[in-house]
Formats: sequence, structure tokens, C-alpha cells
Amino acid sequence: MIESINLTKKFNSLTAINNLNLKIGKIGIFGLIGPDGAGKTTLIRLMCGIMDPTGGDILIEKKSVKKNPEEVRLKIGYMPQKFSLYRDLSVIENLNFYADLYLVPRKERLETINRLLEFSHLSQFKNRLAENLSGGMKQKLGLACSLIHKPEILFLDEPTNGVDPLSRREFWNILKELKEEGVLIIISTPYMDEAERCDIIGLINKGGLLYSGTPADFKKNHKGIVAELTTSNYKSSLEILKSIRKIKGINLYGEILHINSEKEFDRKQIEGVLKKNNIKIKSFRKISPEIEDVFVYLVG
Repeated sequence: MIESINLTKKFNSLTAINNLNLKIGKIGIFGLIGPDGAGKTTLIRLMCGIMDPTGGDILIEKKSVKKNPEEVRLKIGYMPQKFSLYRDLSVIENLNFYADLYLVPRKERLETINRLLEFSHLSQFKNRLAENLSGGMKQKLGLACSLIHKPEILFLDEPTNGVDPLSRREFWNILKELKEEGVLIIISTPYMDEAERCDIIGLINKGGLLYSGTPADFKKNHKGIVAELTTSNYKSSLEILKSIRKIKGINLYGEILHINSEKEFDRKQIEGVLKKNNIKIKSFRKISPEIEDVFVYLVG
């Protein structure tokens, strides 16, 4: 459904998207992952036709976004990273406003709005001002407004960033229902546990595509070695072990350290470095990589 062809976007001397070629079929949920500044938001804005590329093009159902922006926009819904609805309007007023923008027929508007209120669990808050909603409810209202015209493709730019865990779970339950209804969802996320929920993920870094495939294959293709380490002082251990050249990355899971390396670990070296700093090893074992381990290994 979506294809970027030699896509490039430059901001003066900064290249945000660098000759990127990507194909996204109608696969359910496609997750865009990458470090801050990788180009995720720029890519989504280019796909939505919000900004023009410096070079290349994007096709949505074989139609150029650059040449047919208005036609393409009727097929898509877009929810930006920051809350962008009218804070001085109520939930129902925001929904009606977006229905006007997208020329939703009056005959079906009431049914559509009631369905979206029920769908997003906002029915009992429909008369509340948007500025008085919680973070999670604001995100659900933003999602409802982006669905008012029944788009075939939904673009979400880090929709759960800063939202509490319970609201995140509810939001993903809604996305699962949308997926079952046949909506293609393109979502960027900083959370690796959310990447696991996607059917396909695309890892971008410095404006280029490093990987596109299933989360399971992403972990299987990890070429490094991962070890799990617990010590008497995990915070100091994290800083000390960064000095060992063979270690390519370290993740912290609570008080447990995951260490990435290209080659087999030299346990004696690790023990020696920690012992010099009066830190004892409680456990040390090789493990299968988590998606976050592979992410750190590839992007540093």
C-alpha cells in the first residue's frame, strides 16, 4: 500500500531522510523504531504529505503523495506527537469540528461519533473540555478525531509517549480492534515492548533503513552475544563496564544488566574491572537477546 522511492529530505545542511526505500503492505501494524533524531517523525510527515521531499517520492496505493496530495489525504488519518486539538472545545465539539473538516455527511455523522466515543471509552466525558482531560484521554480523543472520516491508513507519531502504563495498554487494545477492522496502522514508538506488538517493524537510524521485518526475525538475526549480569551495585557497574572496548552496549532492566558484545565475553576481565571497584558479581549468564538488546547493538 505504501512505498518510498529514493526518499530524501534535507533541512539546510541536515539530511533527515537519506535515500530511503521502504515498502509497507497491508499487514496490520507497522512499527517505526529508531533513536531520537533518527528521522521517524519526518518520515511520517512525508508519508502524510505534510511536507514535501527534497528528492524521491512516496506512493500510497500507487499514487504519488507529491502529485496527488488531496486525494491521498482522504485515505489517511494522522495523529501528531503533540496534542493538537482545540483545548477550549469539549470532546464532542472537537469531534464535530473534525467531521466538518472532512465533510462527513450529516446522515452518518451521529452514528460515527457515537461509535467513536464508545470505541475510545470517552462517552461519559463527551462534554468535558479537552484541556481538562488526562494524558491518556487526550490521546484517545486525538485518535478518535483522526478516525472520523474512516481512513484506510492511520499514521500515529509516538502516540503513547509520556502516557501512564494503563492508558498505554488501553490504547493498544483499541489499535488491535482497528487492525481487525482492516485499518493499516503506521506507528512510531520509543518503547521496545510496543515494537513487539507490531506485525512488522522498520528500524531507521540517521535517516536510513537498517531493518524491515518481523520482531521475531529481528531478534533471530542478532549477530552479537548477550549476557545477563547482576552485581552488588548495578548503577556503578553500568558506568564502569562502558570502558571495556568489547562491550558494544548495555541495557538496564531494573537492577539487571544486559551486556552486548560482538565476541565471546572475557568473564575474568569483567570480574577484574568490577573487583577493582569493590563490586561483586552475583550472577552472570548468556541469554537470548531481547528486541531492545538488538536495537542497542545496531544503533549504539
